[in-house]
Amino acid sequence: MPATATPAATPSVLTARALLLDMDGTLVDSNAVVERVWRRWAKRHGLDGDEVMRVVHGRQGHASMALLLPDRPREQNLADNARLLAEETADVDGVVEVPGAGVFLAALRGLPHALVTSADVALSTARMAAAGLPLPGLRITAESVGASKPDPEGFLKGAAELGVAPADCIVFEDSGAGIAAGRAAGMTVVGVGPRAARHDPDIVVRDLTQVSVEASADGAICLRIG
Repeated sequence: MPATATPAATPSVLTARALLLDMDGTLVDSNAVVERVWRRWAKRHGLDGDEVMRVVHGRQGHASMALLLPDRPREQNLADNARLLAEETADVDGVVEVPGAGVFLAALRGLPHALVTSADVALSTARMAAAGLPLPGLRITAESVGASKPDPEGFLKGAAELGVAPADCIVFEDSGAGIAAGRAAGMTVVGVGPRAARHDPDIVVRDLTQVSVEASADGAICLRIG
């Protein structure tokens, strides 16, 4: 993996056999609700809201809680996480697509791809619907894995279910935890948005309007970036 990301201003062509797509921050802009819910949680626990927001992106909620409240029993984190998931699922005010996401997903119809998200089924369904985006046929959600990003389990499971070697997959991610998970899985990582640029993905795009998709004659997915 390169030490620094290639800027989207430099046109690039990438090829893959499958794409593995994060949801929040990558396909769906849910920053408004994430801020509302997690800052309320931070206040309830006497934590600095800015510090909490630096941790939560990309991780399952209970994994974030384990970092922020390291002495609290896991069972309490899991119960608290269930309450937060219910809050987030019910609150879709301000949830919209990341620019270009709808066109990007439409171009992937019939090509191997999966959603790999730290959200559960209910939350991912609610947010994709609120953003007006179609759900990929394969979803790796919180219920599908035993370990949260930055563990690579979700991406490796997505590749396995698609029948594609990890090295032939490209990950689209926005968070530090997600980018680390994609790199640990041995996959090329395209970072989406300004948050991604801070975590050294292979290539950074402003949003998905900078990515176009073509299928090659041999079935590979060609991405033109920039």
